[in-house]
Amino acid sequence: MSSSHTTQDREQDGLHGDSGLHPTRARRTEEPPPFWRAPFSAHYYREVGYVLTGLPVAIAGFVVAIPLFALGLGTIVTALGLPVLAGLTVAARGLGRLERSRVRTMLALDVPAPAPVRQVRPGTWGAITARMADAAGWKAVLYQVLNFPWAVLSFVLTLVFQVLGWALLLYPLYHWVFATYTPWPGARLFDYRDSKGVEHVYYIQGVWQIAGLAVAGLLIILLTAQLVRALTNVNRAAARGLLGR
Repeated sequence: MSSSHTTQDREQDGLHGDSGLHPTRARRTEEPPPFWRAPFSAHYYREVGYVLTGLPVAIAGFVVAIPLFALGLGTIVTALGLPVLAGLTVAARGLGRLERSRVRTMLALDVPAPAPVRQVRPGTWGAITARMADAAGWKAVLYQVLNFPWAVLSFVLTLVFQVLGWALLLYPLYHWVFATYTPWPGARLFDYRDSKGVEHVYYIQGVWQIAGLAVAGLLIILLTAQLVRALTNVNRAAARGLLGR
């Protein structure tokens, strides 16, 4: 038996993934930390890193998937359409391999690679038709399309709440900046005039106000960790269902 055939058999058995040995089913390689410790754990910041780096990766996948699909579909009546669509499934599988690596490293989920494409007919057109019938390749294409809007939403929510939570929690350390370098005695929450022309201004300057703002920041940080976990759980499920075996 040739070495290439042996490798292919291992891939089909789910024992050979992108690098090294992997199980036949997706499995977690690390359990998430408890609620109170989550925002201060390496596990959480790997999840945050996954979300923040996921936006440019999702943009690249979307830019590859949509133009190639439109070009292939538009020229399918000619001899050019099928090779373009076959190339799309090849590219999607490659992007899926990258995404499984990111999920394994940053989300602690080991997703086994799908079975390799089986070419029944010899020759170039045999390879093209095999790629056209590649269900795993088309699922990888679907992943690239659906991942883009989700990556945008996840990026915005994670960045906004992450920055907001830490800005409030650390306010006791920099509240003096307002009184020193601005005309404000503290951070100004609102400033408006009512219908009678009376101005209403509220500053965070008292000890209890500062402490309350820091507590609110801590609460937001704790909840943001759960939000990020929920967002990345969707990515885990998508990688398991569309990029795995």
